[in-house]
Amino acid sequence: MQNDSGSENEYCKFDSELLTLFTSSLYVAALVASFIASTITRVFGRKISMFLGGVVFLLGSILNGAAVNIEMLIIGRLLLGVGVGFANQSVPVYLSEMAPAKIRGALNIGFQMAITIGILVAQLVNYGTAKIEGGWGWRVSLALAGVPAILMTLGSLFLPDTPNSIIERGGNDKAKEMLQKIRGTKNVDDEFQDLVDATEAAKKVEHPWRTITQPRYRPQFIMCILIPFFQQLTGINVIMFYAPVLFKTLGFGDDASLMSAVITGTVNVIATLVSIFSVDRFGRRILFLEGGAQMIICQIAVGIMIGLKFGVTGEGTLSKFDANFILFLICAYVAAFAWSWGPLGWLVPSEICPLEIRSAGQAINVSVNMLFTFVIAQIFLFMLCHMKFGLFFFFAGFAIIMTIFVYFFIPETKNVPIEEMNRVWKAHWFWGKYIPDDALLPANVELYANKATA
Repeated sequence: MQNDSGSENEYCKFDSELLTLFTSSLYVAALVASFIASTITRVFGRKISMFLGGVVFLLGSILNGAAVNIEMLIIGRLLLGVGVGFANQSVPVYLSEMAPAKIRGALNIGFQMAITIGILVAQLVNYGTAKIEGGWGWRVSLALAGVPAILMTLGSLFLPDTPNSIIERGGNDKAKEMLQKIRGTKNVDDEFQDLVDATEAAKKVEHPWRTITQPRYRPQFIMCILIPFFQQLTGINVIMFYAPVLFKTLGFGDDASLMSAVITGTVNVIATLVSIFSVDRFGRRILFLEGGAQMIICQIAVGIMIGLKFGVTGEGTLSKFDANFILFLICAYVAAFAWSWGPLGWLVPSEICPLEIRSAGQAINVSVNMLFTFVIAQIFLFMLCHMKFGLFFFFAGFAIIMTIFVYFFIPETKNVPIEEMNRVWKAHWFWGKYIPDDALLPANVELYANKATA
């Protein structure tokens, strides 16, 4: 796009529908796949969903690496999306069900840690393959996605199934042995009885999608929608998906922009480690609140810097100091996301739902996440072109809203056993009115479930 003076508008130089379609097609497939994965996860177990996700992801990476036209690339990208949908549906639930309450947060965030490492590795691969002569480096970059797919597929074959999943399929004795094994003690009678009671209640619920909309599940239903919605409206995908494009727009140059993306990926990994070591010690709320405040400050500062240097016309240049300062602000923003909304956006929805609606709740969480990931990926370059530096103020506004939301509406869930989560909601000043007294008594949950499905 040219401005009146004939020079290229820096905000609009990468506004390409083809680029955004290739990037965002994965998330449409993941959205649809999450609903299918919900049923498979509930009926056949978490392992099967992880295995199927790995296989389909591997097929997508092979197709991308061998692509001879854009259609093959997009089909391969869609298959990758199916794999992502299955993985995001099953892995957080698996981790939450297997982990003891006191370290559930850290173990679940291990899932996010693997994602951040994958992002960093992908950025390093992109940096390296961009230097391959002959124009085929992109094939190596896309095909290497098959490596984590193989690890996930093979790993799922050796993982034990969760006690919850085993009980759902009628293997109570085997489930108790598994619970004793993963807890490292024979004294699991109370926890095992909670799992059995919850499973019996869940079996009585024939329509989990209808059940989750009942008033008694209102807190979980709302959280499974709003948490992934807010997670994507932080603007993180603006940074992580389009980091090289963004840095080129800011005048960093080809190699510098890729290297800057690697730097943000490294920060992402290190900050996720901070979350792993602090989430079960300090809790979820403090990380949400601190991370939100830090993101707000960084986004506003980046918007001001870009506005001062490029203005509305998109003309201008960055000095070395300006570019480095913007990189610092972006890294501080990425760090804030990586120890707050990044991992907690997956952890909290996976741990708050009782068993009878857990698969439905996680499917809603994944689908909303993927829907808004798709929307942001599809319209970001258009928004950058038309909103210019105001785009950062747009996302800062959402960061303010979601930080206020956390303060008033998200209770602390650290160290609470996953099958006793209703007592947290019952004690909350707002959500407590939705939780009936019998929801706190496992023996009466089954009775309610019978009435609800009668």
